[in-house]
Amino acid sequence: MIQFYANSLEEKATVIDCEKTAEVLKALGHPTRIKIVKYLADGEKCVKEIWQELGIPQPTVSQHINILKNAGIISFRKDGVKTCYKIENPKVVEIIKLLSEEVD
Repeated sequence: MIQFYANSLEEKATVIDCEKTAEVLKALGHPTRIKIVKYLADGEKCVKEIWQELGIPQPTVSQHINILKNAGIISFRKDGVKTCYKIENPKVVEIIKLLSEEVD
């Protein structure tokens, strides 16, 4: 493995930015997670709404949601026993839109 050592604060910030960018892109690297982000682009949704809309099991949706949450793409709030999710980083929605335009 090649190691990169940053010599200045600016280089260290660049390394951190690249790592964060890679983390976000990796989190978007599954079609189900892209579908979740697209669905949440319309506004906050509870987890039940997400898995019903996507037609996949709740545990599967929860696994994908955790990856998106850990990457800082989405956030959540509790509403009684319900957990609702929303887009935390709207730039991600723009990235998906741009990539979708290129593919179409």
